Amino acid sequence: MVTAPLVEDAVLPGPTEPDPVTPRRAVTATIAHVLGELLITVGVVLLLLCVYQLWWTNVESAVATNNERTKIIAQWDRPVVPDPIGPATPTPSKTKAVPVTPPSYGSGFALLYIPRLRDKVWGLPVMEGVGLDVLAQGAGHYPGDAMPGGLGNFALAAHRATHNEPFRNIDQLQVGDKVYVQTRTAWYTYVLDKDQIVRPTDVWVIDPVPGDPGAKPTKRLITLTTCNPRWASYQRWIWWGHLVAAQPAGPTTPDSITGTA
Repeated sequence: MVTAPLVEDAVLPGPTEPDPVTPRRAVTATIAHVLGELLITVGVVLLLLCVYQLWWTNVESAVATNNERTKIIAQWDRPVVPDPIGPATPTPSKTKAVPVTPPSYGSGFALLYIPRLRDKVWGLPVMEGVGLDVLAQGAGHYPGDAMPGGLGNFALAAHRATHNEPFRNIDQLQVGDKVYVQTRTAWYTYVLDKDQIVRPTDVWVIDPVPGDPGAKPTKRLITLTTCNPRWASYQRWIWWGHLVAAQPAGPTTPDSITGTA
């Protein structure tokens, strides 16, 4: 009789205790998963914001600039409506200058040409005000400052980055460069004299006599302002110039407005 070899009784495993680390690991994994999704979402949002700021605002502003330029030229083509009260009749014994009525906020009244910045500043609309809504359509005129060709300081602001970035290459301007301003009635030619980088709080740069507050202006100046560095706003880049010529508007343009500095 063959007897099967003896085999030790198998020991069946009993009930196991739950691993106390497992719930903690599960919670950690869940948190890590949620954080990962949040970081991806934030990254996508930031990427979209960058695309909007660096590209799409330029597209939108280019369209808005063209539309505003067309609107300004169309206004100039309309007949001038006479003043309903009639022109003032000065007398030899008593005359005084009648101030020009400033444009309403957001209205365009001039076109700006800078040959050295021809790619961006060629027929750039000049509008009243320096709010973001205005600067998205062209250059803004500081309210209260002189109008084109006027005595004092014709001061303008424009974006250097985003929103069609008209003053993107302001660092390329040079002393002696010409700046042209076209209005309904005249062409004004300015020549740039000097530039300076200042703090945003240095609002004296757009005074009628820059650097001499309260002084009575005796010159006809232009001031160009924009942010510095290009992708920041903790400084301002300023260019000043003075008027050298004016001629009535008509079919001809200033002789030197040829697209070169």
